[in-house]
Amino acid sequence: MLRTALRNVFAHKARLLMTVLAVLLGVAFVSGTLVFTNTISDAYQKSSAKGFDQVDVAIRPKSAADTDDTLGRRHDLTRPLLDKAAGVPGAASAIGVVNGFTAIAGKDGKLIGGGFQSQGGNYWSENDPRYPLTAGHAPHGTGEIAIDAETARRAGYKIGDTVRLSVDGPVLKPIVAGIFRTDDGNVAAGGSLALFDTATAQRLFHSAGTYDEIDVKAAPGTSQSALREALDAVVPKDTASTVTGRQLADDQAEQISAAMSGMKTGLLVFAGIALFVGTFIIANTFTMLVAQRTKELALLRAVGASRRQVTRSVLIEAFVVGAVAAVGGLAAGIGIGAAMRSLMGTLGATVPDGPLVVSPGTVATALLVGVLITMLAAWLPGRRAAKIPPVAAMSSVHAKATTKSLVLRNTIGALLAAAGVAVVLYATTMDGSDGQAPMGLGAVLLIIGVFVLTPLLSRPLIAAAAPVLRVFGISGKLARQNSVRNPRRTAATASALMIGLTLITGMTVMAGSLQKSIDKMASSAIRADYVVSMANGNSLSPDIGKKLAAVDGVTDTSPLRNAPSRIDRRTEFLTGVNGAAIGKLTDLDVTDGSFEVGGTGVVVDSDTAGSHGWKAGSRFQVSYEDGAKESLTVAGVYEANEMIRGIILDNATLSPHQRGASDMQVMVKTAGGASAAVKDRLEKALGDNPAVKVQDKKDLSDDIAQMFTLMLNMLYGLLAMAVIVAVLGVVNTLAMSVFERSQEIGMLRAIGLDRKGIKRMVRLESLVISLFGGVLGIGLGVFFGWAAGQLLGSRMSTYELVLPWGRMAVFLLLAATVGVLAALWPARRAARLNMLTAIKSE
Repeated sequence: MLRTALRNVFAHKARLLMTVLAVLLGVAFVSGTLVFTNTISDAYQKSSAKGFDQVDVAIRPKSAADTDDTLGRRHDLTRPLLDKAAGVPGAASAIGVVNGFTAIAGKDGKLIGGGFQSQGGNYWSENDPRYPLTAGHAPHGTGEIAIDAETARRAGYKIGDTVRLSVDGPVLKPIVAGIFRTDDGNVAAGGSLALFDTATAQRLFHSAGTYDEIDVKAAPGTSQSALREALDAVVPKDTASTVTGRQLADDQAEQISAAMSGMKTGLLVFAGIALFVGTFIIANTFTMLVAQRTKELALLRAVGASRRQVTRSVLIEAFVVGAVAAVGGLAAGIGIGAAMRSLMGTLGATVPDGPLVVSPGTVATALLVGVLITMLAAWLPGRRAAKIPPVAAMSSVHAKATTKSLVLRNTIGALLAAAGVAVVLYATTMDGSDGQAPMGLGAVLLIIGVFVLTPLLSRPLIAAAAPVLRVFGISGKLARQNSVRNPRRTAATASALMIGLTLITGMTVMAGSLQKSIDKMASSAIRADYVVSMANGNSLSPDIGKKLAAVDGVTDTSPLRNAPSRIDRRTEFLTGVNGAAIGKLTDLDVTDGSFEVGGTGVVVDSDTAGSHGWKAGSRFQVSYEDGAKESLTVAGVYEANEMIRGIILDNATLSPHQRGASDMQVMVKTAGGASAAVKDRLEKALGDNPAVKVQDKKDLSDDIAQMFTLMLNMLYGLLAMAVIVAVLGVVNTLAMSVFERSQEIGMLRAIGLDRKGIKRMVRLESLVISLFGGVLGIGLGVFFGWAAGQLLGSRMSTYELVLPWGRMAVFLLLAATVGVLAALWPARRAARLNMLTAIKSE
């Protein structure tokens, strides 16, 4: 049986090639994903680990969650603690670390690096062991900085150049005093690092004499654990904690792995979709091969082969095919992983240097996935082949699918689909995240149910195309009849396209609807012409608001400040605004009282008011972050949205209780409205700062649209793999159909249907099957997009369903194109059949 199985593999090389390609593509996607994510993760981990070479033990301030400080106040590390740490037994040296956001502009005025990757810090003393200088000297005073060598190379800076940079808004213009090397992971990833002397860094980022961390280096012969025990004796337990450098490196590696896991999971989901679609092709291929060898299998049964041996023979063939495809897929996947890493560089995302990582787990996964998927898909055809009675098979009267089996299939499919619809509809009545799990379950049940029902659905939907097919005469009529001749095979082929188009249509509907709702929110909730914020989302210096208020043509401004507080034994965040101007800058729906902010009068969103039982006129006591208490009065209750929510009070009331007032953003209204000239004036007033964004309503919408567009483009690229596999499936189905109808095609040729007519018949059949899958996929995608929108609508009052008719038409056209392309080879093969040979075939 082994020799027979191997012989059959070589006898059907061309037919099995399609199966090999389908499995190869899926395996390549899986292994490419693993190679890519493992390579990037390994590079970042090694890079970050080097950054802890100078740290044996780090002293860090405890977070609010670790202390009794419910307001989240910062616990400072001071110079006396640094001196104590440097003097403990086993300590060779101690360095006070200060860091924060620092945006460096290139010579073109644009931000170097991306937002959070633009960091600043302090250069310790005259020779900081963390940052060995390659040129120049240590920075001194506010007029000097040191920058990393990679940033200097990318921007073309050298010693003595003046650099424009920003910490929290105002532009600074120090000169480059030094250039240093660093293994900092952010720099390796394309960011930048600017270092000031310690006193300047403390003033810019925090306050004089305070540090974010104290790094202690162990003396020769002292272990990290021993040094940590010694430091624990001098570190105040209530405000700070110690951690070894080894633990820091391990934690960093774990964070990197966690950050990569989301990307890995997403890519593997799409790889799984490609493999799932590929199983249809494999099953169809082996069904066809079994049909071709019906008599041969019957003879094997007649000469003594058992059912189990026949099934095993088919599975051995599948094993060989799967193993070949898995090895090819692994090789292709390694290439894909390398290409994806290179692509990140071309897109501007810098990755630390490191080798391509092909782990034993990746190799094992690729081989296992390829072989298992192929064997599982081939098991049912093999089992069917073993059930054929030898006498019936030798007479070519082997059993076809019975009506009873279709009735059973339709019943199961209907139950699954109904359950899926019911669960999805139930999930839409739930609130936000609570409905995500039920909706996911319902979606899976519905997709499986529709897949099971596709043979039943194929007849009425394909019949609907009859009027159009009549235009093509006898070829069109034959194409329609052939499409429904074997509903199972038609369904399996159409399902491959259906799954891909369901996902992409659903995502497109959601993205379009979200974009419209956010546009609506921006236009309805904000009267301000501009919103000014930091590029990385950090807070702005209060000087920014003052500078904007002084610009010619600006009529009203309001900085928005956030601060923690305690109300009714709960932590609540307060939003400080310019009480006199906020009513002119926003247009919120007030449901109770009035929108008047000033003194001790505040306005509260309806959710917060409801949770505390407040209404207009209610009074409550607040504890500010400095410990002071005050009684506030609710002047009004408003409907919140994603842009504005919470307790809003006047900055004149809030700011005296803040340790260091800073603004999350500044809203600006101008006399002439938004225009390019006004925007240019605002940017010039801020020193053309690359770290500060001046955005009108259209810019805010475009930012969000860009995010959705990038996400959708990634999805389109990933789903292209499933579409390619679906093309192979259509080719496979048509080739099988041509094989089974060889005698029929010969008869058609003999009675006058020319080669063009045969080609047209096969192409129209392919087109009908592909459009059937496209219609099902787009229909399901719209349903899922609507359902997911209902969940989002529970949290976003401006949400409304938007159907992207243009894109859906493109998707349908894509399905038609798949059908046309897939039919090229089978149609040509059918037309070239020798009519006499075909008529004699069985």
